[in-house]
Amino acid sequence: MSRGGITVTAILLAILVATIWWAWQGWTAHADVQMSIHGYIALGLGVFFSLLIGFGLMALTFYSSRRGYDDLPQAKDKPEPPVGEDQATRNIS
Repeated sequence: MSRGGITVTAILLAILVATIWWAWQGWTAHADVQMSIHGYIALGLGVFFSLLIGFGLMALTFYSSRRGYDDLPQAKDKPEPPVGEDQATRNIS
């Protein structure tokens, strides 16, 4: 692994450790707070609908990519019929 790869890996691991530490601090700082049944229902519904929207948008992304909706637009010209000798003489006269 090159020096740049090691640096990027170290930075990403440091960010991961900092994120885990921050989440742990947030989780344990509010350990004594009581949540009612309505809070748990709201939390569950929020997680459910967030996941539903996320899965739906990812499904639409894959669907549009496979169907070609994400491709660059291309002109669809009608091919001209081959010009034969009799057509060339008809166009001149």
